[in-house]
Amino acid sequence: MLADILVGPILRRLTSQQLVLWWLSPFECSGEFHCYLSDVSSGDASLNDVGSLKEQPVFIALLDENNLTTFRVGKKAVVHLLDVSINLPVETYIEYDLLLTDPLDGQSNSHCLADIIPNLTFAGKSRPSFIIQENINNLLHGSCRNPHHASQDSLIAGDHLVGETLTNVEKRPALLMMSGDQVYADHVAGVTLYAIHQVIALLGLNDETFTDSNLAELGISCGSELYQFGDQYFQRELLLPTSTSAASCFRAYFFTSKKQHPIFTSTYANNHLITFAENMAMYCLVWSPTLWQQVELEGFNVPTKYQAIHQQELASIKSFVSGLDKVQRLLAHTPSYMIFDDHDVTDDWNLTASWEQAAYQDPLAKRMIGNSLFAYWLCQGWGNDPKQFKGDFYHVANAYQSANAKQKETAPVQQGSDLQDSDLKATDSHDLCSQDRFIDYLLKFSHWQYTLDSHPKLVVLDSRTRRWRSEHALDDPSGLMDWEALCELQQELIGHDSILLVSPAPIFGVKVIETIQRIVTLAGYPLAVDAENWMAHPGAASTLLNIFKHPKTPQHFVILSGDVHYSFVYDVELRFRDHSPHIWQITSSGIKNQFPQPLIGFFDRMNRWFYGPYSPLNLFTKRRSMRIKGRKLMVEHEHDQVQDKNLNIGHQRLQPKSGLGYLELNNDGSPHLIADLHCDGSKTVFIESNEELVP
Repeated sequence: MLADILVGPILRRLTSQQLVLWWLSPFECSGEFHCYLSDVSSGDASLNDVGSLKEQPVFIALLDENNLTTFRVGKKAVVHLLDVSINLPVETYIEYDLLLTDPLDGQSNSHCLADIIPNLTFAGKSRPSFIIQENINNLLHGSCRNPHHASQDSLIAGDHLVGETLTNVEKRPALLMMSGDQVYADHVAGVTLYAIHQVIALLGLNDETFTDSNLAELGISCGSELYQFGDQYFQRELLLPTSTSAASCFRAYFFTSKKQHPIFTSTYANNHLITFAENMAMYCLVWSPTLWQQVELEGFNVPTKYQAIHQQELASIKSFVSGLDKVQRLLAHTPSYMIFDDHDVTDDWNLTASWEQAAYQDPLAKRMIGNSLFAYWLCQGWGNDPKQFKGDFYHVANAYQSANAKQKETAPVQQGSDLQDSDLKATDSHDLCSQDRFIDYLLKFSHWQYTLDSHPKLVVLDSRTRRWRSEHALDDPSGLMDWEALCELQQELIGHDSILLVSPAPIFGVKVIETIQRIVTLAGYPLAVDAENWMAHPGAASTLLNIFKHPKTPQHFVILSGDVHYSFVYDVELRFRDHSPHIWQITSSGIKNQFPQPLIGFFDRMNRWFYGPYSPLNLFTKRRSMRIKGRKLMVEHEHDQVQDKNLNIGHQRLQPKSGLGYLELNNDGSPHLIADLHCDGSKTVFIESNEELVP
């Protein structure tokens, strides 16, 4: 028996006029959405004061065609997006509920969120809640959440903070910004892929067919046959497409035939996701504990040489699953905004023009990229700003949904959780055409970026699909945004005193690492070192830096980034200007990932030595007109009533431990506190330093 809600609810876009809620259910839901308003001042409300809320809702929205859009992705899997116009007070503690009607009971019985998901609320509360905060006083942010990494899931630290500040308008985080790599489609644990295939069968997720691909040559004509393929766990790189024109990488050059190179360059492509159903199942498993309770973690064939890795991954996944109830609770209580980076689709996604040429000319590679982007839209992009996906976009998407619905009307019923032989041809040529048409549309779509009219204004960049391709060589790194996209960015900034800019990759990065990337790029291997920093492309770098120098640039400019698997903060000012804008580069990565510890310490020291304030190497940087200071680290530990503070970590500037970024802002948009929160209760605070760098 499946729960009424399998994933979510996730609170997405939230303003004084709009509320967006996302969830996935095994059926198309009907019922009502309710909001309950506090009778007392939100700042004074007690966490355990259940009686402070009216029992009668102050706002009711029907789950009908005016407010709710659904998208069926399987026999027992329907994505729901509730987008309602609201008129509720800001800076006020408000609880909400979903009352869902069970379609098997007609209209006679409804279930509230507390009945469906008992662990969704905090102690003393019977419903999840939100506070509409148009003035952003503080926020959570981070990137790079790899389920099977050995580090802890730092979203749990975010849940702990929300629970402590639940009714406090000044202290409760206004939003959670997830700036990339929310899932790792290209780096999947064997146990996770095994669970994914069980979820596909359990929910009857949509199948698809393959033509003109490596899989077809192996006799695999559809997804169902792929999932039954015997030797696929830890060996999927053998199924992935190759090309004679694929861009170079060390692995391809030294370990494969010179005639054929792998298109997908991830070092960990052993379990790379391939189908749309696999991508959807991955989202089901990273945001909710519900379906983990219905799958087995062991019982598949693991090649001998991967046994040790498998045992490590199995232990990490068990730990990851144990904290998912808290992650689910955090996402239900905090407006969450998201943007993709490479691992949401595949490593090195659109890094060079030659990579794009090889990937989009191969049918299977193009399908795989499109499938990941399809799932990203449904599970992440859609909720950021639903109006961007109306009209033509949804018309093309709905054609795919309609084609699958027609096919399922005549397809045999799948029994239990076993894949039947009769299901192997679940998708006909019409479904294939509709899926390919939507993928073609997705790959040409150019409005993944979005803004939020808060104070400061939130501007989120798409640095993956609007690349500035190199004019000199196809193998050179592309600029992260092209000239047109950067011009649009400049227009978004004009007229604002302060800005929160989200760039998945740091704009001002660690120069010694970027120098290494540049050297390897000159040697012809940009994919080997992920040479995708903003300064790697001269045109994009020059245009972006000129935006900061523009006289109408906001005076307070906070940049939130991730991607790099370590955290750091730079204070940036323009040289030779009396009234320079103040720029803060704040990088927090990863939520559940880490850069190798000894190596990051080495890079930290090298960066200070080679790019210190008096180094002549600074004259050769593209950012020589900027004064950049790296912040020092201070670790705070809480022990009962005593707090050990001022534990400085020498001259260290790069924070390698997994954590969730936490930012407090002054009224003018400048940072008051910049920190990383950790699951052990500690906090790394970034404090100002007089040390000048040009990284």
